[in-house]
Amino acid sequence: MKTIKTLLVLLIIAVVGLGVYVYSGAYNIGADVPHTPLVYWLMSTLRERSIEVHAQGIYVPADLGDPKVVLKGAGQYAAMCTGCHLAPGMKDSEIRPGLYPKPPNLSKVQVDPREAFWVIKHGIKMSAMPAWGKTHDDATIWSMVAFLQKLPTLTPEQYKAMVAAAPPDQEMESMHGGHGHTGAADEDAIHPVPSSTAPAPSTSS
Repeated sequence: MKTIKTLLVLLIIAVVGLGVYVYSGAYNIGADVPHTPLVYWLMSTLRERSIEVHAQGIYVPADLGDPKVVLKGAGQYAAMCTGCHLAPGMKDSEIRPGLYPKPPNLSKVQVDPREAFWVIKHGIKMSAMPAWGKTHDDATIWSMVAFLQKLPTLTPEQYKAMVAAAPPDQEMESMHGGHGHTGAADEDAIHPVPSSTAPAPSTSS
């Protein structure tokens, strides 16, 4: 019984101490200063486990490899994602150096379709990742997921060809009254003729 009381007292002291520290404002929340190792581990573990668990029950559509779906996703990615997640041939962007945590370069990694869908739709708290589900329907988000499966295999030239052939973004046009980029969906852009400089498909995770 004495041991339990001691543990409760220590727990109360720890909680109060943490509250005082948080309220003091001593922790530097600026994005130009990295988290302490403990905070970084806690935030990273929380983020990764949350995404993994919440994405478990998502059903992946059977048409994820459909060329038209992939082409639509290419246009969406070019319009919404390259500033943070880059594209083939891009080394950096104006906004990316100031982001913390650093967004992954999606032209160099292979992503799990279910987790990618959940993240794109719901976003991630305390990061620069927005919840695109607020402005885009599930079909559009799945098209982006479809494109992400192909992105790591593309050369800069192949990427540009796919973006040029992608249909316009109807959601963004309706929101902003713009015209978007136009282009007929060209299946040849989805299956471009490999060049001698084309990299092998990425197998990283």
